[in-house]
Amino acid sequence: MSQVLSGLPRDLGLYMPAEWAPHSATWMSWPFDEEMWFGHLTQVRQEYSMLVKTLARFEPVHLLVRDEEAETTAKAALEGVSNLTLHRIPLDDVWMRDNGPLFLLKQKTSPATAPALSFVNWGFNAWGGKYDYERDNQVPLALAEILQLPRFDAPYIMEGGSLEINGEGSCLTTEQCLLTPTRNPDLGKADLEKLLSQYLGIDQVIWLKDGLEGDHTDGHIDTITRFANSTTVLTSVTSDRTDVNFDRMQENLEILRRARLKDGRNLRVIELPLPEEKLFLEDGTRLPPTYANFYIANGAVLVPQYGDRQDAPALDVLRRAFPQHQVFGLASRHIISGGGSFHCLTQQQPRS
Repeated sequence: MSQVLSGLPRDLGLYMPAEWAPHSATWMSWPFDEEMWFGHLTQVRQEYSMLVKTLARFEPVHLLVRDEEAETTAKAALEGVSNLTLHRIPLDDVWMRDNGPLFLLKQKTSPATAPALSFVNWGFNAWGGKYDYERDNQVPLALAEILQLPRFDAPYIMEGGSLEINGEGSCLTTEQCLLTPTRNPDLGKADLEKLLSQYLGIDQVIWLKDGLEGDHTDGHIDTITRFANSTTVLTSVTSDRTDVNFDRMQENLEILRRARLKDGRNLRVIELPLPEEKLFLEDGTRLPPTYANFYIANGAVLVPQYGDRQDAPALDVLRRAFPQHQVFGLASRHIISGGGSFHCLTQQQPRS
């Protein structure tokens, strides 16, 4: 049995590192259920396979498979891929960013008794009870047993995609998401800031306003604004003034331009274009395609592409922002039908 730690991570000098800190692995879940992917499961798995194959060139990948069909199809699609381990674990969905654990490292000043690697097991309720979530909420407990890692059980709802962390005490989030009453209805801004300080070592929260139209997560930060390094952010913008996202993204842009880091420095703000084409499901539901949902791996940045005119310009922006990484554009036109992309599908395990 894995150990449940008492007390608070901050009291032990533990913190959540930035995504660009070295990884020991990435955790993901294999797509399943034709209905969940609106009849596009075959195409989704093709795009997903390319994501796994590219990622596995740079670091180990642990892939959760929910049942025999998922395991069989994953093995067939990923045959010959090294650096890949499969685990049979019951699942409701595949968005490991949100239902997976958030890993913690110890600092040099931490007590000798502090664990080198641990994680926070947050509550997960499928973005405010929108979908089934009972099995997904148990995934961190399964990982604790696989990895034999100690954990902190936090009695609050929190999703990894709602937080963007620079590893030096600063965090970006949106009011639209964290203040939604279907998550932690009794917690206000000050309460949430204290919670993030206690469990993730956050000293400062920069609050943006709204996310993208059509984002069923209620405005996750990882679909709009991301750190490229501890002092640089990439934030989504559109030149289409008729799009509801225009004013939303401009308001966030202005907040970032006024923001200061905890040491008083300005943020360096880089504009990242949104795709031009508006994508919709067959029932008319708008989808939130975005290049900000990239994933930073060991030496690589994996960027979703949609067959859009802005695909290449967005890659150019990201290559300049990550000069020490190889930047890959990979198809996500079908994956986005599920409401998310590469960052939503992944969860990094930092190297201790």
